[in-house]
Order: sequence, then C-alpha cells, then structure tokens
Amino acid sequence: MDDRLIVALDVPDVLSALKIAETIGDAASFYKVGLGMLTGGGLALAMELKQQHGKRVFLDLKLFDIGQTVENAVRGIAQLGLDFLTVHGDPQVVRAAAQGRAGTGLKVLAVTVLTSLDRADLDANMIVAGDIHDITVERAARALAAGADGVIASPQEAALIRALPEAAGKLIVTPGVRPAGAAVGDQKRIATPHQAIADGADHIVVGRPIWTAANPAAAARAVVAELPKL
Repeated sequence: MDDRLIVALDVPDVLSALKIAETIGDAASFYKVGLGMLTGGGLALAMELKQQHGKRVFLDLKLFDIGQTVENAVRGIAQLGLDFLTVHGDPQVVRAAAQGRAGTGLKVLAVTVLTSLDRADLDANMIVAGDIHDITVERAARALAAGADGVIASPQEAALIRALPEAAGKLIVTPGVRPAGAAVGDQKRIATPHQAIADGADHIVVGRPIWTAANPAAAARAVVAELPKL
C-alpha cells in the first residue's frame, strides 16, 4: 500500500468512518481523523484503526493554546502510538508541542495557512499584508526552525517550502488535493495528486472525492495511480 495517500475521514460519526475504512480495505493504509470527529469518538476511532486494522493515523487537531497546555496535551497524545498530529504553526506552539512529543515516534506537523483561505480571508482576520504564498512559506520556515517535524500547506506552496533550507529531511503534507475532474468543495488553493507529490509533498490528504465515490476503494486506487512512481 502507498502511504503517500492519506484518506480524510471527515464524516459525522465513528460508524460511518469505520464503514468507509472497511470498504476501502487495503486500497489505503493511512487515515486522517479530524477535530470534527473528536467529540463523537474520534480518539477511539483512531486507536481502532491503528491497533485493530494496522493503519497509520494522522490526528488532525490543530492544537493552539498557551505553551504548557499544548505541551501537556501533546505528551498525552504521544503515548497513544499514533503517527501524525497537527498544531498551529506559531513558533511558541510548535516548541511546546516538540517538548511534549520528545522521545516518542509522534510527528508534529505545523499548520501554515489553511487551504480553505485566500487573501480576502486573511484580510478579514487582520493577518499581515502580503502574498498568501509568501506568508505560508515564511510560516513554514519559522515552524520548522522551532522544531516541527513537518508542515501542513496547500500543494501550491509545496515546491517553495521544499526549497527551504529548514525543510531538509522534514515532511510536507498537503490537503486541498483534488483528482482531475473532482469537485473543489470548500478548498481554494488546490492541485492534483500528481502535481502535489511532484512539487515536493510527502503525503497528500484526500477525503470527499474518495468516500463519496460509488466505489471508494477504486477511487483510492485511482488517486494512488495518479502519483509519480516511487
């Protein structure tokens, strides 16, 4: 199985998520469990996927709080044996998360700028003026320097981030990936699976184009087939 594909289980409940994972079967080996699932049994789902189904798990919580709180939260999560965890890319948050996961195999990924945002959204949020791609790359550089194991960024910034000196040996994970012909949905900075990996991403995150398909397993295999050969 090609673990460059991470299937996002952004569905309303655990039973739906498990049904999707079972339907996909061996067509995917890596799953994302996000914040929307957390209060509906998301941690239990993550553990079941990991321990009973042998899958890799990306816990996408985008943690953001004072340093000690983030460190404590990450320390607890790091004991679960999961693979990836997201925090906001502010350097003080990343440093705290790195402290929390010290000595474990958990990879802390820093969120740069959400792929659902564009410059108008940044203006509304009073974010510093400038090109959104430049801001994303600068946030990535600062997060990596602060100790992140990798970053979350749109595929449109993957090549720019991969070129950073700070990105050597680090992970780039790109949501906002859409197979050719798929609906864009709420994403604004997108690319195809092939383009994202070719531009330097290590993993792509794809959700709705796979689990809304008539045959999710075939859809997952089709995404993998689009990726550059290993």
